[in-house]
Amino acid sequence: MKPFAVIALAATALTLSGCGENLGKGQPLNVVSGHIVMGATADRPAVGYFKVEGGPQPVQLVAVTADLAQRVEMHESVRENGVVTMKPLARADVPAKGELVFKQGGKHLMIWGINGAAVRAGKLPMAFVFTNNNNERILFDMVIKPAESAAGGEAAMDHDAMGHRSAPADAAPEKTADAKK
Repeated sequence: MKPFAVIALAATALTLSGCGENLGKGQPLNVVSGHIVMGATADRPAVGYFKVEGGPQPVQLVAVTADLAQRVEMHESVRENGVVTMKPLARADVPAKGELVFKQGGKHLMIWGINGAAVRAGKLPMAFVFTNNNNERILFDMVIKPAESAAGGEAAMDHDAMGHRSAPADAAPEKTADAKK
């Protein structure tokens, strides 16, 4: 056999053996949809919602990052004593072959300081970090939508009351109130 033929045969065998790794394991872990709703004003955080379809093994989502945003946090809205509050979320379970959904009124992302270029482009590239394969990262472009009306939705929720205002904590109250106008 000629050396080229041997190399081609070996490469084909390696390629085919790599294909067999996922046979019978089902769908891979994947972010399948998502969008961001901008805050009502520039000083308000945006809110992100998305859906992850689980792969063959249960994993946890441990972070969501964006190079074109100042800060991204995972939160969960919870009802305690008849009042809805938000709590930071350190991780979220993605069941094997199941779904993890971040939606209005439940788990969601809070996103501060989205870069103007991303807003103009209408999408924010984000990295979703999971506890498998040495913290696998899945890249997904979240579509950016304009702010929802003040009549409803989490985008209209007063995040300042939950310690998420953009003004420094030691700012005078009247300065913070002026910034909201």
